[in-house]
Amino acid sequence: MSKRETSDVLNETEFAEGAPSKSKPRLNYRTLDSATASPISGIMKSVQFLPYPNVTFQTMPSKSIPFQQPMPLTSFSYDSQHTQEFNDSALRYYRSPPPNAQLGYGYEHWIRRPEERSRVDSLLKAVDRVTEGQHKKMNLAEVGVVAWRGVVTRLLTAPYEDREGWEMNVMFINGTLYLEEHRTETQIMEKNNIKPQHRKMMYYGYAFESYCTTEHSRPAASNQSDRSSHNSDASGWGGHVDTNIQWCSVVKTKLGDTKFIIGGEVDCSDGQYKGTTDTFVELKTSMAIRGAADEEKFERKLLKFYFQSFLLGVPKIIVGFRTPSGQLTTTQSFQTMQIPRMLREKSGHKAHKSNATPWDPSMCLAWCHQFLTYLKQTVVQDSDDDPSHQKDSVKEEVNRGHSPTSTTVWRVSFVPREGARVVKLDKSEVEEVVNGEDRVGFIPRWYWDKVNSATHTSHQSSVRSSSAAVQPAQGAVGGWRI
Repeated sequence: MSKRETSDVLNETEFAEGAPSKSKPRLNYRTLDSATASPISGIMKSVQFLPYPNVTFQTMPSKSIPFQQPMPLTSFSYDSQHTQEFNDSALRYYRSPPPNAQLGYGYEHWIRRPEERSRVDSLLKAVDRVTEGQHKKMNLAEVGVVAWRGVVTRLLTAPYEDREGWEMNVMFINGTLYLEEHRTETQIMEKNNIKPQHRKMMYYGYAFESYCTTEHSRPAASNQSDRSSHNSDASGWGGHVDTNIQWCSVVKTKLGDTKFIIGGEVDCSDGQYKGTTDTFVELKTSMAIRGAADEEKFERKLLKFYFQSFLLGVPKIIVGFRTPSGQLTTTQSFQTMQIPRMLREKSGHKAHKSNATPWDPSMCLAWCHQFLTYLKQTVVQDSDDDPSHQKDSVKEEVNRGHSPTSTTVWRVSFVPREGARVVKLDKSEVEEVVNGEDRVGFIPRWYWDKVNSATHTSHQSSVRSSSAAVQPAQGAVGGWRI
């Protein structure tokens, strides 16, 4: 769940060294079916492929897909043992960092939670909490997608990713798509054994959060802390970094006609938290900008910054610019919803001919909508084609909002500059996903049993409507304007 990905650090290293970005011609495939061999079983299987839109020329529909402003459903904290608690004990509050802060301070005391499989278990506990019992705020039958914020961010920004591919596991249960980032044991090992230089750069981001936050709420008009650090600490230090401790917000939102439940970490609140997203603040670090090349790289980084905040309804991003050695040089505040307009206006004043903005959020939303439509069609078609199920029964269940093959796990591979490949996993590959744990696919057994109980599924079939399906938006209410 960490927001400081290894890929971010590697890109920042090149930012510091001024390394040129790699590029190659974009492949312009059409949607196709192909076959590939499973790396585990060797069995040939069908692969579905959806190409990315051409980010150089507008190839997506000109009509924008509405995105509903995220609304909080619940929140929870992780304590120092990374135990989930449905309270706000881990929530921190914003304060201005001291000038010239040393972001390497406290590095030797950093408690870094090891990287592991990106499970959705704690998010599903939150989903269960807000769809059942006294805390119920919505019907699970209405939800089209459940995922962590990081997965949806990567999905939205995939057309602009030209370096690092990634994979996602998918399950389709009672009409809802559950998404989980797939990490191999090799990838987890690599993330836990990064080079000392990259590890230090990763730490700078967490140290910036410590300088910028406090445990105590303060009026928004006076966010300066009393800086009552221990005498042995650096001025303004907010406490040693422990990445086990996190505060997460779970929101509901909608893209076109598809309702989402998304969870993700929030860095802090600017003033007292009142159960809405309007005080949320995202904290980021970046290398100080030294010229036009650095400026262009930072503008590309803003794509991820933007969508990370956009998806949880975070209205403000504060970026701390630093030297290669980790000294804070300046900070700048960005209003999340103004970032695309800021880039458009800036590009309009450029003197050179190529004045296109580095990225288009409307294209990202359209791509995400198109992909989810395609993904759902694929998993339903796979159910229809499965010889172990009667087609009439399959179609009847799908029409009722159920998935008769919901134990199936699909793998989506996002290939830079090409597109997304979707394949159904075989038994041995699913066992690798389960990893010897008490799960059905990647879904924990307790949740699987609950959503598939006779009472629950009977209730779902009576309330599900076609509006929960992923389909082109027709007359949908307008969302955030971007």
